[in-house]
Amino acid sequence: MHYSRLCALLIDCNTADVDQAASFWAGALGRAIDPGHPGTRGNYRMLETPPDEPIVQIQRVEHESRVHIDIETDDIPAEVARLEGLGASVVSRLERWVVMQAPTGQRFCVVRVQRPGFPKNANRWA
Repeated sequence: MHYSRLCALLIDCNTADVDQAASFWAGALGRAIDPGHPGTRGNYRMLETPPDEPIVQIQRVEHESRVHIDIETDDIPAEVARLEGLGASVVSRLERWVVMQAPTGQRFCVVRVQRPGFPKNANRWA
């Protein structure tokens, strides 16, 4: 048995200036940039997010700009296997997360637990 839930909305920006991109999205979404968040570093900027809502993170990338979601889980291998059973495929396995692709073409990530209160509002999978 394991749990999983929507964790984050990530806005991938192919840009040289991640601060400018974060400022735009902060204004567009009505959320301040959270400079003190441990996730704000290097190519990443976190926006302030209420604890009961998914994380919003801006990241500088070299691939095309897009939006993707993260699914957080207490058992990454079990969640990856469950999603493969639904037709998703593994694109790459990284140190702390797995990049997957849905059968409809969208990419997403399966990550370890990121938000407080887990497993509140999570699905329980047998």
